[in-house]
Amino acid sequence: MYLVCGEALFDFFCQPGARHSELNFQALAGGSPFNVALGLCRLGVEAALFGAISSDYLGQRLRQVLLEEGVSDRYLIASEAPTTLAMVAVDAQGSPQYMFRGEGCADRQLLPEHLPLLDARVSGLHVGSYSLVVTPIADTLLALVRRESGQRLISLDPNVRLNPAPDIALWRQRIESFAAHAHLIKVSEEDLGLLYPGVEPLTIVERWLAQRCQLVFLTRGSEGASVFSRQHGQWSIAARTVVTRDTVGAGDSFQAAIIAYLVEQGLDSPEALATLSREHIDAMLGFAVQAAALTCSRVGPQLPYRHELAGYQAVGTSEAQ
Repeated sequence: MYLVCGEALFDFFCQPGARHSELNFQALAGGSPFNVALGLCRLGVEAALFGAISSDYLGQRLRQVLLEEGVSDRYLIASEAPTTLAMVAVDAQGSPQYMFRGEGCADRQLLPEHLPLLDARVSGLHVGSYSLVVTPIADTLLALVRRESGQRLISLDPNVRLNPAPDIALWRQRIESFAAHAHLIKVSEEDLGLLYPGVEPLTIVERWLAQRCQLVFLTRGSEGASVFSRQHGQWSIAARTVVTRDTVGAGDSFQAAIIAYLVEQGLDSPEALATLSREHIDAMLGFAVQAAALTCSRVGPQLPYRHELAGYQAVGTSEAQ
């Protein structure tokens, strides 16, 4: 089981076609960690979400969606606080613009006393998005990864969202704290530009790889993606050619596919990650790019199912030795 940690919320997408005095919205369950957990289950990986979810109507709907998708509710914490709302507008290039209504909401109310004891079934943890920065959840998750990074795979996706936490210096400090305990990091070119303006990505990546991290994946939107391996150097692959409807959820699809590949191949441990062959890493990168491209061809965070990626050919696990 992979334990995804962080927020669950509702995205309210502004729909075109309303009269000038109206706004039409479509509400979809979301939040980056929520999406990754759901995406893992769709790719055939057992997953659970560790987070606080409201007892209000929207929170009940979030629980229902998770259960319907097969995400375990074992680590969910009930909260009387309301559900966070994210207002989303998509620009002409399909990129989302977010406005959050989340101060004092349920997803932030994850406290140190909520930290679970994990058994051997949990092979790894994923953290990301604004749960890394807003308190008290940020402190709780940092305590969790510090406690577990010596024995379980830790994956990190900064997924910077400045609206709920506009202090970029705080983002940098928090990301570096989490990166020191992560074995695998996925980051977008846009995120690095926000976090470290004017700094070459390789400078940041090399700092991360000098710590526990073994692999860094850098996504570049329509330009494809790159991987940086402590053992095998760096290389890139092109993006898949698709008609892009929007890019909502593409990064979460990429992240879920990376984790799913490792689980599927029996490589979801810090020790196995350090022994990956270049062939394994290249296959994992191609699988993730394929998953992200499929999501871009759809409206909203419609993460793919495993059978939709049937053209993907895995590398035999024996080659990882």
